[in-house]
Amino acid sequence: MADRIAEEKIEQIRQAVDIVEVISDYVGLKKQGRNYFGLCPFHGESTPSFSVSPDKQIFHCFGCGAGGNVFSFLMELEGISFQEAAMKLAARGNINLEINLSSAHSEKKISDELQAMLDAHELLRKFYHHLLVNTKEGQHALEYLLGRGFTHESIEKFQIGYSLNSWDFVYKFLTKRDFSPEWMEKAGLIIKREKDGTYFDRFRDRIMFPIFNRNGNTIAFSGRTLGADEPKYLNSPETAIFNKSKILYNYNLAKPSIKKSQQAVLFEGFADVISADRAGIENGIATMGTSLTDDHIALLRTSAQTITICYDSDKAGIEAAFRAGNHLNDAGFQIKVALMPDGMDPDEYIKKNSPEKFRGEVIGASLTWMAFKILYFRRGKNLQNEGDRLAYIEQIVKEISKLTKAVEKDHYLRQIAAEFSLSLDSLKQQEQQIYFAEKKKEIGKNEPKSKPILVQKKVNELKPAYYRAERCLIAHMLKSRDNTYKVQELLQGDTFNEDEHQAIITYLLAFYEEHINPDSSAFLSYIHDENLRRIVANIEMMSINDELSHQELTDYIKQVLKHKKLLKIKEKEAELKEAERHSDFRLAAAIGNEINQLRKSL
Repeated sequence: MADRIAEEKIEQIRQAVDIVEVISDYVGLKKQGRNYFGLCPFHGESTPSFSVSPDKQIFHCFGCGAGGNVFSFLMELEGISFQEAAMKLAARGNINLEINLSSAHSEKKISDELQAMLDAHELLRKFYHHLLVNTKEGQHALEYLLGRGFTHESIEKFQIGYSLNSWDFVYKFLTKRDFSPEWMEKAGLIIKREKDGTYFDRFRDRIMFPIFNRNGNTIAFSGRTLGADEPKYLNSPETAIFNKSKILYNYNLAKPSIKKSQQAVLFEGFADVISADRAGIENGIATMGTSLTDDHIALLRTSAQTITICYDSDKAGIEAAFRAGNHLNDAGFQIKVALMPDGMDPDEYIKKNSPEKFRGEVIGASLTWMAFKILYFRRGKNLQNEGDRLAYIEQIVKEISKLTKAVEKDHYLRQIAAEFSLSLDSLKQQEQQIYFAEKKKEIGKNEPKSKPILVQKKVNELKPAYYRAERCLIAHMLKSRDNTYKVQELLQGDTFNEDEHQAIITYLLAFYEEHINPDSSAFLSYIHDENLRRIVANIEMMSINDELSHQELTDYIKQVLKHKKLLKIKEKEAELKEAERHSDFRLAAAIGNEINQLRKSL
């Protein structure tokens, strides 16, 4: 069993770390008023509804209801325990927890096998790099790279290396250091011969490009041949530590630049990223030979709002850019597309022109997503042919109808009208017809085939007055210990109507027995129930008056107690009917008198 972290250490961690800085590592945040907003990492959304309060050190999503403090954020996002979250935050805040980590078997995040895979990749990454830059064996590879336009700075930054022209050097190198051959085969570093069960190296006489995960750990390699050998690039297979659909090349290095600008440039391959970096594009990333996936999207959501797609301008590149753009657009990103001229890739363009021209005339001249689609749908059409021309115009007007901003719609409709000498009014009319037709289809898709017997409760239905009164009281109680005891006194032993609200009050009274001052973040750690934590985070984000006047307080209490009386009246009315049914007129009269007294007290 892991040692328990002392409460004073938890408090020290809470004081040392800022929730905005921690969450900013995962979510792109923008300040609006006193709080920060971004796209929620716990559910897909295109409009920011995720709020972080630096004053209260809490977060809350108005879309999915997620909420809590810095500890619960890490716990929920990374699926770790409270102790693991505390350890990560303590390391961030340079706080010594003074616990026996050797006994904390629950803190062991990965198996010995996975750790060995990571250690072997890290060891080889250093060795390959050393061979390239410091040895005679790697001299020809270094000269090859320098001749191709690579700089010493790029080689160092991307830790490029060289693998020896040997069949078993890596195998012997790793086994001498007690790495299991079976595990190293699973890691993709060596291959087992079927005929005799012996092993040989996967990478031989190749330029080695290490692949890093988001935390900077080496998890795979891509080896480029120095001659005419096939394949030109030999990549590590997918393993327990390397999944292409989850990895974006260079994300670990590009992340600071991406977060600062809220923009990323998406390339087709890692060679383009390295070339672009030499031209000063430090926020470049690339997929590892796969289409853009949901996992890639989720990773990008944590740091960027705008994505510039820079793929090759051949047919395959244009199609890939269109697919990636649609995926990014659906996820709510602002999209730009940088077109490479004359079928060139970034490396060729930079060599032929200059880094400055690449930054200014390619990346800087990126098209909007709509402008790119106009070019995309034009391909292969003979616009001198009436049929092709009308089909093209209809397709573009349909795409324009998907735009959300009226100014954008007007801009592109005017552009189409001018190009084809068409009436702007007729184009606007057609755009509206398409828009409403598509909306009708969406409604039809969302309508159930048969009406449900039970009508579900609406998410945004108006809550009764007592419900809001209870939440407002809790909001003021969270801000003031005095308010908490005033509310308790005025309730005179009565409880809140909502069980969750009363549970929060119970927790809060106990919290104030141990803490003199209100502390939203500390209180959230004090609550063990996840649902109650979410409710508290939601209440904390409510807009309330800074001071709770006596009149406001008594009005809230009156609403809480009024609901109890209304429930009591309903109960007595049922008893009255039962008494009348049994012809017990004396009891009925007494109950009727109670009902009248209750109604007078409302």
